[in-house]
Amino acid sequence: MIDYDTYHRVHYLRREEHLSGAQIAAQLGVHRDTVRKWLQREKYQRRAVAAPAQRRAAKLEAFKGTISRLLGAHPYSAQQIYQRIQAEGYAGRYTMVKAYVRLVRPPEREAFLHLSFAPGECAQVDFGEWGTVRVGGTRRKLSFFVMVLCWSRRMFLEFTLGQSQEWWHHCHRAAFEYFGCVPKEIMTDYVPGHKIHLLCPTELCGREPRHQWGDCALSAA
Repeated sequence: MIDYDTYHRVHYLRREEHLSGAQIAAQLGVHRDTVRKWLQREKYQRRAVAAPAQRRAAKLEAFKGTISRLLGAHPYSAQQIYQRIQAEGYAGRYTMVKAYVRLVRPPEREAFLHLSFAPGECAQVDFGEWGTVRVGGTRRKLSFFVMVLCWSRRMFLEFTLGQSQEWWHHCHRAAFEYFGCVPKEIMTDYVPGHKIHLLCPTELCGREPRHQWGDCALSAA
């Protein structure tokens, strides 16, 4: 590749000085094939050179199908994709792979279920811990019991000094009395160290509730 001034000197020496290609090459210090090539051109024009980003994209082009196939089969990381296509001959940079993977990766699916409940259908219950409290001359672990009506999100909470089955029964009874009704179902979280048995409202409260579960929606709304 020669510059613009050299191009015009080549043509000047041929047109005005009538020098041969070999003589022009010797005078200008370029190869004779270069002189011959530029004498055939009527205008000076630089060779089109692909931009660096275009050249890198071209390297990746042959592997785009493989990348899409891998992402469709498993949520591989960009680094894992890069290593896989490197083994198949990819010679480009990791940054190009990372950018393309971010562009074409399928959207993530929600990893949870949306639950919906009818009024009075269900309540959620659980125990939690809230530090310690002084009782006499010692400190005791302070726990709390919570029951939430799933439809209205109305909440009952009571602090306790334990998470035994006795406390479990007591708190259920207190929650039912607070709400003035009994949901149709109770949904429990796992409580470590406890074996939870669901009992009917009569066994928990010792008497029939004032309202049946269907009326709980009206009371808790």
